[in-house]
Formats: sequence, structure tokens, C-alpha cells
Amino acid sequence: MTTTTSVRPSPTFRLSKAELVLVFITMLWGGTFLIVHKVMTVSGPMFFVGLRFAAAAFFVGLFCFRSLPGLTLRELKAGVLIGVAIMLGYGLQTVGLQTISSSQSAFITALYVPFVPILQWLVLGRRPGLMPSIGIALAFTGLMLLAGPSGGAVHFSPGEVATLVSAVAIAAEIILIGHYAGSVDVRRVTVVQLATASALSFMLVVPTQERLPDFSWLLLGAAIGLGAMSAIIQVAMNWAQKSVSPTRATLIYAGEPVWAGIVGRIAGDRLPGLALLGGLLIVIAVIVSELRPGRKEDKPATSAADEKEADTGI
Repeated sequence: MTTTTSVRPSPTFRLSKAELVLVFITMLWGGTFLIVHKVMTVSGPMFFVGLRFAAAAFFVGLFCFRSLPGLTLRELKAGVLIGVAIMLGYGLQTVGLQTISSSQSAFITALYVPFVPILQWLVLGRRPGLMPSIGIALAFTGLMLLAGPSGGAVHFSPGEVATLVSAVAIAAEIILIGHYAGSVDVRRVTVVQLATASALSFMLVVPTQERLPDFSWLLLGAAIGLGAMSAIIQVAMNWAQKSVSPTRATLIYAGEPVWAGIVGRIAGDRLPGLALLGGLLIVIAVIVSELRPGRKEDKPATSAADEKEADTGI
């Protein structure tokens, strides 16, 4: 009598080609914080943001120029509103990078994920579920530690405040993208929002009395490089996320501030122990906020964490 025993396959930790692409993209994102931090030594924040998004609009436009003549009034409105949110988000983030480290900026910026359910609750009346609520609590605990409590009080520097507000703006961008998704052509809206963010940033150079920078290869190279990177990332993500589930994508994207911290440490950033613990809690909060226990993921869909990146390509 022969008995057969079924052998349960052991879990695999291999990453698919698409997931490896997302890991590489996340590493690139993490490195951009240090690049922008360095560029702030030769340029003001709004001029650089304007230049960066002008390059991004140009490169994305090269891929989408055939669809631009069909632009509708709704798509124009969507692009302008999202562009305003992008300008505020990345503009304030760049302002913050003048005075705080790239590692701090990356961890604080990651708060846009738990901020999304907060804004949906305040603006749309949608109360956050259990996992987003846990994520929110972890995120704010991490923020308190990252801010560096001393003497029993938490002190936020101007750079940290600017970056925190930028995370709120990025969360608003995600909500706007979700509102218009499905009723607009993503290609046309992407070009409009990038162009809008660029134009508004250049316009703010005057009222903020920002001095125009002298010519710098660092400034020019960073702006063109980040713009080209945005276009490449747009294409790569659209391909990769066809076969990667939202939860797995979120786990990969949560590594963005971690990679930024690694790059920053190599460059000389040294965060204190409590700040590192706070950063870890924020990363955990990002993951927890996007988890949906018990929900089947038969086919990939866009999660809150990756919706912003996939649509703007930034």
C-alpha cells in the first residue's frame, strides 16, 4: 500500500521582474531628496521647482503630444487643480530641504499616506477604517519622535513645518487624482498638471523675493535629470503595476524614506536614535495605512500610496 503525502510548497521571497523595477524606482526616489538638498546650495526653491517641472512636462509631453489636441475643459480644470497641489507639495518640500536633512524630509514627506484618510474624513466625511486609524496614530507618534522632543516639549523647526504642510498638499493631490480618475485622459492631464506646477513656481519667484541663481551645471543637470527620470518612471510604473498588487507595491514604496536615509547617511547625515525610531514608525504607518485585511487582490489596482506616483510620474 502506497501512501502519498502532499508537500506544501515553501514560501518564496523572490521578486518578479516588475517588482524589481519598482524597487529600483523606489531607490531612485530616495536618492532625489539628497539631490534636491544639494541643489539648494546654488538655487532658490521655487526657481528650481519651476525648472524641474518644466523639464518633466517637456519629457512627458514627448510621449503624449499626439493626444494633446483633444484636451477638454474638465481635463484642463483637473490638471490645473492637481498642478496647484503639486506646486505646494514639492515647493514646500524643497523649501524645507534648505534647512533640514534629506533623511528627515523623506520621512516627513511619507506622512502623505496616512494624511489621505484624514483629509477624506475632514473634507468628504469618510471616516477612516481600523487600519488607516492605526496608521495615523503610528505616524503622529513617529513624527513627534522625528521632530526631536527636548525638555518635555516638541519643537518643530521652520523646515520641518514646511515639509509637514507639503505632505498635506501631496495628500490633497491624491484625493484630487482619485476624484477625476476615470473621467479624464491621464496623459493630457499629466502634461497640464506638470506645466501648471512649473508656471506657478516661476511666478512665485517674484513675490517671495527669491534671487535668480547664477548658471550652474548642478542646477541644470539636476532639473533635466529629475525631469527625464520622471518621464522614465511614469512609463516603468505603468508597465510594472499591471502585474503587482497594491499591497506589495505599497510595501515596496514604503522603502522610499529608508533608501533616502541610507543615501543621506552615506553623504554624512546622522539622525539621533529617537529620530530614527520615529522614522521607523512612520514607515510602519505607511504600510499599515494601506493594508486591507481580508480583501482579495485578484488583479492589481491602484492604492492611495502609489496613485499619486503613477499619475504624476514624479
